[in-house]
Amino acid sequence: MRPEESFIGQPIRSLQTMLQVIAQNDSSYIRVIPDGIYGPETMQAVSIFQRNHGLPVTGVTDLTTWEAIVARYEPALVEQSQAQGLHIIMNPGQVIRKGECSAYVYLVQSMLKALADIFGSVGQPTLSGTLDTITSDALASFQGLCALPMTGNLDKHTWKHLVLQYSLATSLNNPPG
Repeated sequence: MRPEESFIGQPIRSLQTMLQVIAQNDSSYIRVIPDGIYGPETMQAVSIFQRNHGLPVTGVTDLTTWEAIVARYEPALVEQSQAQGLHIIMNPGQVIRKGECSAYVYLVQSMLKALADIFGSVGQPTLSGTLDTITSDALASFQGLCALPMTGNLDKHTWKHLVLQYSLATSLNNPPG
């Protein structure tokens, strides 16, 4: 999809793009090609939108219709994009060691549990937020699989590999619909 700034000064193309995104999430709408021409297909798409939203069905995009389309477009666009990634902020050289508690450890335990469920290649820690022996052992096994030093501690390199493997594993296990 083209960046939004590509459509500045192109209201018809912007309208068509919004209608297209809305139609991709809801089959009760028709898809239009954003060609910048307010032709019969665009009028039909606007009419269907107006009918579905209880607006006067004219096929003309007045301010009320435009605002309703924008309001429906924004959540539809979110549905089409990838979920926002999570980036933790660890201080330079920060290491979470065995016995320490951290909100990050909950995330690590959840990812290790998912990897264990999908691949069975690491142990399944319990969700405690503490880097306990079971979690440390599972993390060390994971580190070994990634050719990292098997410390059982959480550092930035381990986090990077864990996020990558988790992302790959869950996308393979849950292909897009």
